[in-house]
Amino acid sequence: MVRWDVREHISLVWFVLRWLLMVTPVALLIGTSVAFFLWLLAEATQGRIAHPDLIYLLPFAGVAIVMIYHHYGDTASAGNNLVMEQINQPGAGVPKRMMPLVLFATVITHLFGGSAGREGTAVQMGGSIAQVFVAPFKLDRNDTRILLSCGVAAGFGAVFGTPLAGAIFALEVLAIGKMRYDALIPCLMASVIGDHVCTAWGVGHTQYQIVAPELHIDAVVAHVSPLLAAKVMLASVLFGLAGFLFAELTQLFSRVFKRLISCYWLRPIVGALLVLGITFLLGTRDYLGLGVGSVGVEGASIVNAFSGEGITPWSWWWKLLLTAITLSCGFKGGEVTPLFFVGATLGAALANFLGVPIDLLAGIGFIAVFAGATNTPLACTVMGVELFGAQYLEYFAIACFLSYLFSGHSSIYLAQKIGVAKGGVGDYGANQSLKESRERY
Repeated sequence: MVRWDVREHISLVWFVLRWLLMVTPVALLIGTSVAFFLWLLAEATQGRIAHPDLIYLLPFAGVAIVMIYHHYGDTASAGNNLVMEQINQPGAGVPKRMMPLVLFATVITHLFGGSAGREGTAVQMGGSIAQVFVAPFKLDRNDTRILLSCGVAAGFGAVFGTPLAGAIFALEVLAIGKMRYDALIPCLMASVIGDHVCTAWGVGHTQYQIVAPELHIDAVVAHVSPLLAAKVMLASVLFGLAGFLFAELTQLFSRVFKRLISCYWLRPIVGALLVLGITFLLGTRDYLGLGVGSVGVEGASIVNAFSGEGITPWSWWWKLLLTAITLSCGFKGGEVTPLFFVGATLGAALANFLGVPIDLLAGIGFIAVFAGATNTPLACTVMGVELFGAQYLEYFAIACFLSYLFSGHSSIYLAQKIGVAKGGVGDYGANQSLKESRERY
């Protein structure tokens, strides 16, 4: 006999409708806020290009940022890690001040030439806006956790134009090796709505394309070539190590700055001078700002990585180094767009050596380094499909999964829980965060 409990399906319908009603106003505000943020970011970038001498004020911009956070930031200075902690274990909540603080600080960082991204700002804005609705909706701890996850999904989906990846990212980033599906539908709704609202405001996203005519692929999903797969696997190990290096170097620099420079406002001055000094030694400003495009036609950038123009074998390293210095000394912004730069340029540098089409390996590196540094292989695989198409889905999966594995138990988010140890390696306590595991050893 078929067992059908009508009340169960009525409850499921109510679950979807209830969350749609709650998520819609949250995602509308987040999508609008992200659109405003991206517009400000574009204006700041153009302003820095039009007035190149602004970079000499980078030390003073850093002092302004850290002083504002020191006096008014309180718990907001924890950034993405605070949002993740509140999702994993709701407590005092995400402060409302986080949104204006991180918005201001990120735009200032980019205006004066700091090397940073934008994902962290969007995620923090999303978490802060979602927190505002917790009290009016009278949510319990579990629903609060879901709504904050929706804020992360909406912010991520809107800032990159990848709504499906945004929904999966919000669930996958919380714990290594585990995902909770109770927030899947709400996060998907929030991410889709946030992305559509951002686009409706006329804010576009950079379009990337993998052509790889050498492979003669015309199928919807390409069949895996054993030789090409082996080359992608080799590159993916390096992508994972690059993600590991980025996370570890950023945290190392942060500890060094705090240990050697006791005066908090002096840290961004030293960091800014290091960034400017390295920039002048290199003779190019391509590694400042987001890095999506370059001032010159043949400069190092994410866009040019797909053609190989202006990319040197060490372009990935200089972006990684300058971003690690920028973020560890007190400037604000995200890590993901610089990770895109690192992955795309590293892929372009490896392409000729491995005999792989440049645009293909640049695109694979684009998502794989991100997967390794954040421990989100599923979200990054889906992001590859949303950004580049499904023709190379198997290669995206191979790269993201291997990069995730070989980045080890490191992450740019120390608040991540260790749900399942990678490869069964390591003695980790139940539900232990990466930060706790590091303090333990």
